[in-house]
Amino acid sequence: MANESRPCPCDIGDRFDYEGCGQEVEVEHIKAYVCKPAASTDKAVIVIHDIFGWQLPNTRYMADMLAANGYIAICPDFFAGREAWKPSDDWSKFDDWLKTRDARKINKEPVAMLKYLKEQCGAKKLGVVGFCWGGIAVHHLMMTYAEFKAGISLYGLIKDSDDTSNLLNPTFFIFADKDDFIPLHQVNLLEQKLKKNCKVDYEVKTYPGQTHGFVHCRRGDINPQDKPYIEEGRKDMISWLNRYI
Repeated sequence: MANESRPCPCDIGDRFDYEGCGQEVEVEHIKAYVCKPAASTDKAVIVIHDIFGWQLPNTRYMADMLAANGYIAICPDFFAGREAWKPSDDWSKFDDWLKTRDARKINKEPVAMLKYLKEQCGAKKLGVVGFCWGGIAVHHLMMTYAEFKAGISLYGLIKDSDDTSNLLNPTFFIFADKDDFIPLHQVNLLEQKLKKNCKVDYEVKTYPGQTHGFVHCRRGDINPQDKPYIEEGRKDMISWLNRYI
């Protein structure tokens, strides 16, 4: 790392050696990775990448997992052609890089993806899943677009000032007990705000002994002690989508 004092939690983790089962498409100005299940379906999920971008094999693996469970899965380039972050980049410049990629202000890309999924894929029931940077984006989208009938935010950074409770549809928040960058007091504050003000179903779940990125950046064969929690997190994702989509 160019700067050991990293201002972001993201770590490439166990980079998956994975080719992917889907294909790349172009939707308006956005490139995207799409994977479809074997049987036809009207259920679709938008997968939002972390800072390492839409081409990261780990994220495509998660999209393929969703497709294997019966969902059309699409992982668009939410950076819209701008470079994703690389582990070798200078972390002292990360804040400036992030300012041009505000997860709380994405709107053109979700609108384009919703249109594509409805018109080109026949989707009628839609959900959204996001990891880290994408987890922040999910929180924003679930307060903005009623079309998303279910959302899953995985270890999305929380600001104490965030308006967190005006969710339009059921949302599941996944956190790690040993996440050095999302203190448990922030997770507790989120839960308190939701309990007080949220009018839709939600769940906040913290997985013991896990670190940031465990669901999509850890391999069970490399980290056998974490395998039960990796598998539990992925199973919980599917269960949430199945319940509400």
